[in-house]
Amino acid sequence: QVQVVESGGGLVQAGGSLRLSCVASGRTFSSYTMGWFRQAPGKEREFVAAIRKSGGSTYYADSVKGRFTMSRDNAKNTVYLQMNSLKPEDTAVYYCAADSRIRIRTMTSPGEYDYWGQGTQVTVSF
Repeated sequence: QVQVVESGGGLVQAGGSLRLSCVASGRTFSSYTMGWFRQAPGKEREFVAAIRKSGGSTYYADSVKGRFTMSRDNAKNTVYLQMNSLKPEDTAVYYCAADSRIRIRTMTSPGEYDYWGQGTQVTVSF
């Protein structure tokens, strides 16, 4: 069993920045592909970014490409999501997810991840 805990959300003005963190328990953290998803009120959960277990490859939704950067520190069992140039439409609950068996072609699908955090709220004001 893997426990996932996000932190770092908050209220920020448009154009500002936030950094989310996600800590996952377990001695095999480096073997997990990690993903960030978000869900706005009344909308489905959507893919934001993912980083492969090797840490060498990252993937982003078109809506955040060039503004968000995902990274991982396997020594600290932690992944980060640096969010710059935030927009009001980025407002959502952000979730971190982990899975050890996910494939590249399915990593944008929430249903492919086994372990989820409780989410952290990000609110971007005008």
